[in-house]
Parts: sequence; structure tokens; C-alpha cells
Amino acid sequence: MSEIIFSHKPVLLAECIQALNIRPDGIYLDGTLGRAGHSREIAQRLTTGRLICVDRDQAALDAAQERLAPWKDRVTFVHSNFCRLDAILEGLHLSGVDGMLFDLGVSSPQLDDAARGFSYMADAPLDMRMDRSDSLTARTVVNQWPQEELRRILWQYGEERYASAIAGALVRARERRPVETTLELVELIKSAMPAAALREKQHPAKRSFQAIRIAVNDELGAVHQMIQEAVPRLRAGGRLAVISFHSLEDRIVKNGMAQFARGCTCPPDFPVCVCGKQPQIKVMTKKPIVSSAEELEENPRARSAKLRVAEKL
Repeated sequence: MSEIIFSHKPVLLAECIQALNIRPDGIYLDGTLGRAGHSREIAQRLTTGRLICVDRDQAALDAAQERLAPWKDRVTFVHSNFCRLDAILEGLHLSGVDGMLFDLGVSSPQLDDAARGFSYMADAPLDMRMDRSDSLTARTVVNQWPQEELRRILWQYGEERYASAIAGALVRARERRPVETTLELVELIKSAMPAAALREKQHPAKRSFQAIRIAVNDELGAVHQMIQEAVPRLRAGGRLAVISFHSLEDRIVKNGMAQFARGCTCPPDFPVCVCGKQPQIKVMTKKPIVSSAEELEENPRARSAKLRVAEKL
């Protein structure tokens, strides 16, 4: 475990720090604390400023206390989902902040803990909750959700070609007895796939596990709500920086930023504006920022990372 933590490299680190345009006396929020790689860089650039570190997983917050100890006088830890920005900031009596960073990648420590049920390589109870206080688990999704809903999430969230066959296999299996563990789930997924698919380089269960994890944690709903609550909470000149790794997340970020940058929503044939809507942000990235060749050589995981940045008007 310590080796994994030591080798962890925050994705697009230099680009994120530049994008946030950090002021030493500003207030910043890292909505996806994880292993605190981005937070360390923000915290050490503050003097009288403040950094709010948010994570759904209490274990991540506990581990970060040590990593951010040198700057503890300027760091506040919050156990919450990053989509609850209004509640988080109200709880801290803050009307707004000078910058927010969200790394939507799932590199946080719980993925390395086989017992949490995220891995298709180790046997564990079907869980996959990023926040263990949430009630919905992978076991509930696999054993109780209707076949059509299972097919939809496997296809939509996992882009799984064999979504219909896998959903059918899960429903037939659970009619005999509940599916309880990750490796049971892996075998059922494999049983529904043709032999050629099982020989592909990618693990046959990877896409299905991703889809179920996204559903359990409502990851796409959280990203949409985060954008809706983040923009109004930025102070003038404040920056919003979001790194996504999945095309569905990136589309939500791109469209959400475009919505706040648009302003007037009146039909084009109206002679004058009647909606009165003004642009709230300026999108700083016409195309998303991606990792350099040097970063990809060091960290192949960064290959799908896309950073989008907006500034509050």
C-alpha cells in the first residue's frame, strides 16, 4: 500500500496549478482530495489563505491529515460529496471561494483496498461505495435492479458491447441465489461473453465493473450537480478547473460550462432579449488541456485525462 501511495502522481499537476491562478490570501477548494497530491501544491502556495479539502471517503481524509500536516493551519477537511458545495460552504460560513479543483479520476485509496469491492482481480463482497455511509451497494444493483436498467447502465456507463447478454445472465443467476462477491460477478460476466471477447487485452469485466461503480456512486449526477453549484459560488476572477477521465463526464463538464458562459437564451428571432440572462463565466479552454508526452511516459494513466477551465466574470 505504501508503495502505491508513494508512486502516485497527481495528473496534470502543473497545468492545474497554473489554471487556478492561486493568490496567497485566497480561499480554494479541492473537491476530490484523494491522496492530496494537488492539495499539497495548493496549500504550500498559501500564506493567509485557506484550502478546503473535500472527500467522500473518510479514509482518504484521515490519510491526508499526515500528508498536509506542514500546512494544517490553513487546511480544513470536510467529509462530504463534492456535489454538495452549497451545503459545504454554508457549513463553513463562506459565501464564495477564489478557485475550485475537481479531479474526477478514481485513483483514491479505496480502489487499492480489495475489501471495498471495486476490483475484478480480488474476491470481496459486492460493495463499491466510495462513501461507506451511503446505503446503495453494488450488491443491491446486481441483485435487485431490473434487467433493462442493468442493460442500460452497462451500455451507457461502461460502453459494454455485450450489455444485453450480461444483464440477462445476472438476472438468471440471481433467480437461483443472490450474487454476493466480486469474483462471482466476474464469472457471470465472462459466461455471457463470446470466446473472442475473452481473449481481448482488456479484462472482460473492466467495463461492467466501471458501469456498476458509476451507478452505485451516482458519479455522473454528482458531476452535473457540482457544475451547477460551483459556478455561482466562485468569486469574480475565480477559476474552476475540472479533470475528467471518461467521455460522459467530460461532456457534462463541457456542456455545463457552456451553459453558464452563454448568457441570453432567447430564440434568435427575438428582436430584444427578454430573459435577461448574462454570461457568468468565460471558458478558458476551447479545447481541453491534455497530458504532455513526458507526463504520459511517467504516468500512462493520464492518457485519458482532460482538463477544462473557466473563470468567473
